[in-house]
Amino acid sequence: MKKRLIVDIDGVIADIYGQFRKFELEDFGTNQDYSEITGKLEEEAFVNGEIYMATKGFFRNASVIPGSVEALKKLNKTHDLFIVSAATKFPNSMAEKQEWLLENFPFITWQQIVFCGTKEIVKGDIMIDDHFKNLDKFYGQTILFSQPHNLNRVENGHNRVANWDEISQLLL
Repeated sequence: MKKRLIVDIDGVIADIYGQFRKFELEDFGTNQDYSEITGKLEEEAFVNGEIYMATKGFFRNASVIPGSVEALKKLNKTHDLFIVSAATKFPNSMAEKQEWLLENFPFITWQQIVFCGTKEIVKGDIMIDDHFKNLDKFYGQTILFSQPHNLNRVENGHNRVANWDEISQLLL
């Protein structure tokens, strides 16, 4: 029986930090180095972060995190894969994220995409996420995808990975 794999979008397969930095560069002419934002949650690191996330095109135009397409294509064959995003806080993000997924991950069907308000309701065997708030409440195996906001924190039993090659080594 295949294991159910839950994968986050923002910060795991979509480069949200790149989007924040791009928007800040356009607005303020600044481009924070990752060392300046390490250990800070997105809302601390980026003053207008919530405004940016509510802006049309923010999610739609994010870059794909390297290695995620190839790895998810393989994992989709070996696991019951679901892409799960706590997207309802920013309603326009749901349509943008779905369009983005269909364009960049065409092998993922609409039945494999779940938008919710909190991931506490999600059940599965394995979750890959970049936020402790989601992993800490998950009852299966947890994989913490490294991002600047979580780098200074202890893993708390989560298996930390730096990239999709490491995920492939763990799960394939």
